Amino acid sequence: MNILQRIGYNPTVERLYAKYGYPLMTRVMGRNAEILFLGPGYEEEPPAALALEASDEPDRYPIQFYHSLAVEADIANKDVLEVSCGHGGGASYLVRTFKPNSYTGLDLNPAGVNFCRTRHSLPGLDFVKGDAQNLPFANESFDVVINLEASHSYPNFPLFLSEVARVLRPGGRFVYADLREQGEVAEWTADLHNCAMSTLSHRVVNSEIVRGYEKNSKQRQEQIDHYMRFLPSFLLSMAGDFAGVEGGGNYRALQNDELSYRRYLMTKS
Repeated sequence: MNILQRIGYNPTVERLYAKYGYPLMTRVMGRNAEILFLGPGYEEEPPAALALEASDEPDRYPIQFYHSLAVEADIANKDVLEVSCGHGGGASYLVRTFKPNSYTGLDLNPAGVNFCRTRHSLPGLDFVKGDAQNLPFANESFDVVINLEASHSYPNFPLFLSEVARVLRPGGRFVYADLREQGEVAEWTADLHNCAMSTLSHRVVNSEIVRGYEKNSKQRQEQIDHYMRFLPSFLLSMAGDFAGVEGGGNYRALQNDELSYRRYLMTKS
């Protein structure tokens, strides 16, 4: 029995959750929900201490992850695509803060795309429904592609990488973060090494994610309790694992190095 099964789910179950449970969660929460970030918190040491608007302060720890990725990719005045944009909180923050030329958020969840269009109305920001493994864009459409904690649920990761390379312009950057079981790391890194992009930098960020879970856990649990209380109990448990609640399955596995969380900056020649 592997770690994903011991903590209550396996890759197949997670893909089913992404396809069915996540859209259900979005519909249950409704258009006025304040869960704008579905991914984890992130806290460096020493703390990042970003100056945030009061409206952004409740989401400080997920914002810090997006902020650090955007700085690394240098998205100002660029055409940016975020694949698997979730509820659009990261897209909204990055557009307001870094002023890219355009920002497109793509997600497979139609309820999530509708939520984003209603919740985040900003010049230059657009949301579209689409598949990460069949991106609905012309070749060389973007300067930057962002993908945060989503690719582990894609059935064909190498195909996703080939699609990213296809839509990037020459010299474009792919900023990417995700997690894998330790037993999957060799295949994961081989796929990244063999794709049509080269790696500029990468590092393991388990400690930063664990600190983010700890800092953000109280608010995230309150959000889950408030907005998702009508979901079946097994979906509530999975939401806690995926959303970064302290003591959840992902949290424990990251603490024990049974999962490896990594971030990459890559470029297309």
